[in-house]
Amino acid sequence: MDRTHGAIKEIEIEEEVRKSYIDYAMSVIVGRALPDVRDGLKPVHRRILYAMNDMGMHYNKPYKKSARIVGEVLGKYHPHGDTAVYDTAVRLVQDFNMRYPLLQGQGNFGSMDGDHAAAMRYTEARMSRISEELLRDINKNTVEFTPNFDNSLKEPVVLPALLPNLLVNGSSGIAVGMSTNIPPHNLSEVVDAIVAYIDNNDITIDELMTHIQGPDFPTGGIIVGKNGIRDAYKTGRGIIKIRAKAYIEKDKNNRERIIIDEIPYQVNKAAVLTNIAKLVNEKKIDGISDLRDESDKDGLRIVIEVKKYANSEVILNKLFKHTQLQNSFGIILIALFDNQPILMNLKQIIKHYVDHRFNIITRRTTFDLENLEKRAHILEGLLIALDHIDEIIELIKKSESPAIAQKGLMTNFSLTEIQAQAILDMKLQRLTGLEQDKLREEYKEVIEQIAELKSILDSKLKILNIIKTDLIELKKRFGDERRTDIVLGEHEIKLEDLIANEDMVVSITHSGYIKRMSLTSYRKQKRGGRGVTASKPKEEDFVEHIFVASTLDYILIFTDSGKIHWLKVYEIPEAGRLSRGKAVVNILNLEQNENIRNFLAVKNFEQAPYIMFFTKKGIVKKTLLNAYSNPRKGGIISINLDDDDDLINVKLINEHNEIILATNHGKALRFKETDVRATGRSARGVKGMTLENGDEIVGVSIVREHFTIITITENGYGKRTNFDEYRLQKRGGKGIINIKTSKRNGNVVSIHEVTDENDIIISTKAGIMIRFAVKGVSVIGRNTQGVRLIRLDDGDQVASSIAVKNEEKEVETDETEVRQNAEQKTDAAKNVKENLDKSE
Repeated sequence: MDRTHGAIKEIEIEEEVRKSYIDYAMSVIVGRALPDVRDGLKPVHRRILYAMNDMGMHYNKPYKKSARIVGEVLGKYHPHGDTAVYDTAVRLVQDFNMRYPLLQGQGNFGSMDGDHAAAMRYTEARMSRISEELLRDINKNTVEFTPNFDNSLKEPVVLPALLPNLLVNGSSGIAVGMSTNIPPHNLSEVVDAIVAYIDNNDITIDELMTHIQGPDFPTGGIIVGKNGIRDAYKTGRGIIKIRAKAYIEKDKNNRERIIIDEIPYQVNKAAVLTNIAKLVNEKKIDGISDLRDESDKDGLRIVIEVKKYANSEVILNKLFKHTQLQNSFGIILIALFDNQPILMNLKQIIKHYVDHRFNIITRRTTFDLENLEKRAHILEGLLIALDHIDEIIELIKKSESPAIAQKGLMTNFSLTEIQAQAILDMKLQRLTGLEQDKLREEYKEVIEQIAELKSILDSKLKILNIIKTDLIELKKRFGDERRTDIVLGEHEIKLEDLIANEDMVVSITHSGYIKRMSLTSYRKQKRGGRGVTASKPKEEDFVEHIFVASTLDYILIFTDSGKIHWLKVYEIPEAGRLSRGKAVVNILNLEQNENIRNFLAVKNFEQAPYIMFFTKKGIVKKTLLNAYSNPRKGGIISINLDDDDDLINVKLINEHNEIILATNHGKALRFKETDVRATGRSARGVKGMTLENGDEIVGVSIVREHFTIITITENGYGKRTNFDEYRLQKRGGKGIINIKTSKRNGNVVSIHEVTDENDIIISTKAGIMIRFAVKGVSVIGRNTQGVRLIRLDDGDQVASSIAVKNEEKEVETDETEVRQNAEQKTDAAKNVKENLDKSE
C-alpha cells in the first residue's frame, strides 16, 4: 500500500520489487562496480584522484597522511564508508596490481603474499606522475561537472584522461547480474594501436593485434596461447592461460633446482608456497627436497630444490597442473558508455577513447580561444589608449569619479566597458617605450594564437593530429617494455609460422592458370640463348604475367571489373617447370565474367604511401595504399575502368618519384608523381599520356638513381638506356622516342628499371623462359634498335618479362655457345685432316 496525503493506494508487490531492484541494480552498475569507457575509472577512483588534485597532492609535493585523503573524499564526494575509499587508494598504490600505479605510497601498502596494508593513520600517499595525465586540462571546461551528494560542491562526471586508462590499467568489478574483468596492457602498444586506428578507422581487430599483442600484467608471467586473446578482442569475452616464469639451474653440487621469478597476475605467493608444500606432504608431487621463498626488494624468487633422481621438467609440469603457478584469467570487456553497460570489443574501446579525446581537445581549444579573444579585446583597448594617451590622461584628471572617467572613455574613444576599466587599471609604468612595445608584441602573438586555434577547430584532421601527438609524447615519457611474454599454445601454430620466407617466381597464363616456382629453378644463360621450357600451356594460351615475390607476401590481384582481391603467395600452388599450375578461379572468389588483369606483390600496407594504376589507354590513378588493406571475400573496388580500357600495370609509389610510361609503338613519357593527385578507391583517374594511331601503354618504370631502363620487344630484341636520356615532361604529353620498333624488333612488350646486379627472365607465348644477366646488355641511346635478348622459334613471340636480383655465384654456359664451340672444333678437325691428306 502507498499512503499519499492520508489516502491508501494499493500497488502490486511484484511491480514494486521489480522497480526497486532495477533502481538498486543500476545504482550499483553505474555508481560503484563498472568503469567508464572514457577514463577507465569507477566513481570512487575518480573522486580520489580529483580530491587529491584539488588538494595539490601532486607527484612533486610532499606525501600526506592517507587518513587525510580518505576524510577529504568521504566528506566531499563519496559517503560510502572510509574502508571502501582507503581500500581503493591502497590498490592504486600497489605495483603488483596496477600496471601503471596512479598513486605513490609511503609505508606498508600490502604485499603479494596477501598482507593487508597498515591502517590509514600510518600510511602516506600522493599522486603519481602518470595519474596527472588523467586530470590534465580539467580546469579548462573540458568535462561536465555534476553536484555532489549534498549539492554543496561539483565533481567531474568523467576525467579528461589523456592516459588510455581502461586498457593500460584494466578494471574488475562485480555488479548486479554482470561483471567486468579487463586486464592491463602495455602503454606503448596501446598508443601504437590508437594511432593506427586514427590513421585508418577501417582497421580490423587482427590489424590492431599487430600493435597490441595481448594483456601485459604487472607481475609478468607467460600467457600460453593466443586464441583466448583473439576471442576477447573480437567478442569482448575470452579466457587466457597465465603461467609462472620458471627456469631450471644447477647449484654448486650440480643438483638441479627450479627457480620461479614471476607468477600469474593476482595470485597469492604465500598461498602458492603453502599449496606446493601440501602437495609434497600428500605425495601428490614427488622429487622436491626443499622449498624456499627468497624474494626481497629486488624482486620475487621462489626456489624449489629437486632430488637427485627426479626429473625437473616433470616436476615443473606437475606444479603447473596442480597449483596456481598456472592460472586462468577470464576477460570480460564490459564498461559504461552513456551510463549503459556495454560488452565491447577492442576496436570499440579504442573508438570511444578517441571520440572522448576529440571532444576534450575541442572543448579545451574553445576555452583557450575564448580567453585569448578576451585578452585581445583588452589589448585593443590598451593600444587605443597608448595612441591617445595625453587626451586620456587629461580626461581622467578632469573626471570627478572612476565611474565618470570610465563613461567618458567609452563615449570619447568608442571603448567597451571592459576596455575602459582595463585602461583605468593600467599602471603608469606601462606608458614607458619598452612597455608599449611589449603590449604591441603581445597583441600580435595573441592574434596569431587565435588564428591557429580557429584553424584547429575548423579541421578534424588537426584535432586528430593533436590527439596523436599527445599520445606519442605520453609513450615517450611513460612507455616501457612488455613484462608478460606470449607463447603459442598447443594447436595454435599458424600455417605462416611453418612457411619458409623465400623468393618465388609467380607466373599467370593468359587464360588464368597460376603457379609458383623457386627462383633457383631458372638457371642463368647468356643473352641470346634459346631458354628452357617453363610450362606447357594449352593451345593458344601463354604466360602473360610473371613476377617475383616472397612466400609471405600478399598478392594483390586486379581484375577487369576494377576490383582487387587478396592472396598470400604460399597459398598459390607450387608446381614444376612443365606444369600449367591451377586455375585462379578455383582459388579466388571471382564473379562471373570477371577476368584477371594485373598483380602486385606487397609485403605490408605501410610499405609505400601510394599505389598507382596505369591503363593501356594512358589513364593513371594514385590512391593511398592502406585504402586497400581491408580484404573482403568478394574483393573491393580498386579503379573505375572505361569500357574499352584495361589495367596494364600497378606500382607502389613513394613521394617525389618520377615515372616513365612506355608505349607499344616505342614512345616514352617521363613525369613527376606529384602531377597526379591522390583520389579514392573508386575513382577513374586522369590522363597520363596522350596516345596516337592506336598506340597503347605496355610498360611502366620508376626512375631510380644509378639505374638504367631496359626495353624488350616482341621479337626478342632489347636495349638499355640511361634515365638521363628521357627529359622530364608534364603528365598528359605525347612523349619521345624510346626504341625503334622496326620489322626486326617488332612492338615493345615491356620495360624495367635495372642495374648490373639484376637478371632478366623472359617468357614467350610458346612457354619458353630464359634468364640472363642484365650486364650483358649494352647501354645505348634512345633512338636505336638494340640487341638480341632471346632466340625465338618461328612464330613465337615474347609475352612478358621480369627483372630479378642476381644472387647466383656461377653462370652456366649458354647452350648456343656450347653448340657453336663444338661446331668450331669440328671444322678445325676437318681442316687438319684435309691438310694432312694434301701433304701425303
